[in-house]
Amino acid sequence: MASGLSLVAAVGLAIKGGVNVVQLREKELPAADLLALAGELRTVCGSRALLIVNDRVDVALAAGADGVQLGEKSIPVEAARSVARDRLLIGRSVHSVEGAREAASADFLVLGTIYPSATHPGSPVGGLPLVRDVVRATDAEVVGIGGITAANAGDVLTAGATGVAVVGAILGAPDPFWAAVELRRAIEGR
Repeated sequence: MASGLSLVAAVGLAIKGGVNVVQLREKELPAADLLALAGELRTVCGSRALLIVNDRVDVALAAGADGVQLGEKSIPVEAARSVARDRLLIGRSVHSVEGAREAASADFLVLGTIYPSATHPGSPVGGLPLVRDVVRATDAEVVGIGGITAANAGDVLTAGATGVAVVGAILGAPDPFWAAVELRRAIEGR
């Protein structure tokens, strides 16, 4: 974590720097601890950023999150939507055109891995051609993830993605605030 900051403190700085969506992805935390962390992040996000909880519709609802991000091996989008009853945005991770077509009923798709990534080492890298192909194959919002930095975020958007998601570019930076500012400038200046 950046400069020894807690996750909550780093997220707070990143939001001040321009981050507008935060995804809580702590797969190993017990449900009660995940809910407590989601509550802290909900407070930090306030009305400045959406809070998305990874895979746990129950925790997302209990924490008052804005959405849930489902992995390809998670429950189906329709099942999550049934449980959430239109109270959550439903996102789905996809890695191919076929995966995007299967997840067409999601509110947004998180597509990766775009570039080599430390958070998913050894994962197949699709690059910008994958972004273009998936954008052509679906009407859903597409968010690129995987190895994205301020230097290449504009290319992902130019390829058709409506947004980018990062982990290391902000949480691995010495100062999450300035890392978020640089990323925001790169996105807006493309």
